[in-house]
Amino acid sequence: MLRLLVVLLLLTAAPAMAQQIEDRLADPAQEMRARELSRELRCLVCQNQSIEDSNAPLARDLRRIVRERVVAGDSDRAVQDYLVQRYGEWVLLKPRFNAQTFLLWLGPVLLLLLGGGIVFALYRRQARAQVVAPVALDADEQRRLDTLLRDDEVGK
Repeated sequence: MLRLLVVLLLLTAAPAMAQQIEDRLADPAQEMRARELSRELRCLVCQNQSIEDSNAPLARDLRRIVRERVVAGDSDRAVQDYLVQRYGEWVLLKPRFNAQTFLLWLGPVLLLLLGGGIVFALYRRQARAQVVAPVALDADEQRRLDTLLRDDEVGK
């Protein structure tokens, strides 16, 4: 029974052991920069993970490229530009604001304003529909109203 438990524990730990430990940079400041940059870059295989969090072979290659560029002395922007040139804007987890991505950045605000405008217009239309303009009474209706009002005053 104990052996079975040990085997099960080892099997559940297998995915954790599969993660390869990469070569870390000797300079802790450069290593920290490389990790920060890796958190801002999308794994092109996993798509919703950064290359820092992904175990995909392509993510490992991208982490290696980031480290090489950091060691070479490139700025953060230069490293990102290099990867964008090579893989496109999709590689950035937080796309830059430019002519190609302005709808991505401003789209939610525009949709919110459009939705608010539609709700406002519908509310105003409904409010106008509820306001009923007074209609003038013809002579017969006016006589009946006067009679009712007189009878009401007499009954008090």
